[in-house]
Amino acid sequence: MTQRDEKKAIRAERLALRDALAPQARAAAGAAMLAHGGEAISLVPGEVVAGFWPIRSEADIRPLMARLAARGARLCLPVVLDRETIVFRAYAEGAPVISTGFGTTGPGPEAAVLEPDLLLVPLSAFDAAGNRIGYGAGHYDRAIDRLRGMGRRPRLIGIAFDCQEVASVPAEPHDVALDAVLTESGLRVIKTA
Repeated sequence: MTQRDEKKAIRAERLALRDALAPQARAAAGAAMLAHGGEAISLVPGEVVAGFWPIRSEADIRPLMARLAARGARLCLPVVLDRETIVFRAYAEGAPVISTGFGTTGPGPEAAVLEPDLLLVPLSAFDAAGNRIGYGAGHYDRAIDRLRGMGRRPRLIGIAFDCQEVASVPAEPHDVALDAVLTESGLRVIKTA
């Protein structure tokens, strides 16, 4: 089995577990993520934080994003431009959002494009070393690579439920490890930024 096949199998398994969580359990987990991360996530006022609008069975981190904004973060949301590219558009709580492709929701083209200092990264699976499996399209890997090419080193915090943790993710050379993971059990710092 190739690493790609192994990742595909892990992705399917962990997303099935996430999908099986009852809506009330997902809501409770989202509230726990706010409780654990709202103050614990290191933030300098004015930093740009990329969150995300939940799709499918992802955790709803909008309350967490609101808390980070109250602490001085400038928010942005990912917008899928095409099968290869996402950009991050400025977002303020209560601002209008639109369908931005591939099932995502974000600000329209009138919103400024920002370069995040911190990314809250959705994922399919993760391990204790901070390796992650995304959804398979590579959008975040390419966005992180683009930011690094600009000399930026955004901090990466994976957002997941405990059931998405696996013993080991088969990491490939292009994969970028997370700095921390936030689940309903707490914020686990993996490495220093």
